[in-house]
Formats: sequence, structure tokens, C-alpha cells
Amino acid sequence: MWYEILPGFAIMTACLIIPGVATAQIHKFTNGGKEKRIARVPWQWHLMQRDKRVSGSGEYFDSKGLENIH
Repeated sequence: MWYEILPGFAIMTACLIIPGVATAQIHKFTNGGKEKRIARVPWQWHLMQRDKRVSGSGEYFDSKGLENIH
């Protein structure tokens, strides 16, 4: 019957969802608990470079705030 396709559909759906979720979690783990930033335009790239320079640690995701600016 029609319901015989449900186990195969569930397996295929899980196989398509798991890589996307795993990739997001790996990026969050490697970036100190923050989402991965993507520079799609040059302005965003400059902001990421500024954050890297201001952080003091050389990582854009480790930004501190005003207390770190000299």
C-alpha cells in the first residue's frame, strides 16, 4: 500500500537533514559558540577583519568590545 514508502522516505529525509545540522554544529563549536560569519560583500569582509584586529586574539569570533580598544 501507499504507507510502505514511509520508512524509506524517513531514512532519506534523515540522510538529507543530518549533514546540514552537523555542519552548523561543527561551525558553532569551532567558533566559540557563535554562528559562522559569511562575508558576501566587501563591507562584511572589512568588518570581519576589524573584529579580528580588535579582538587581540587574532580571531574574528572572539571580539571583546570597547574595553579592548586602545
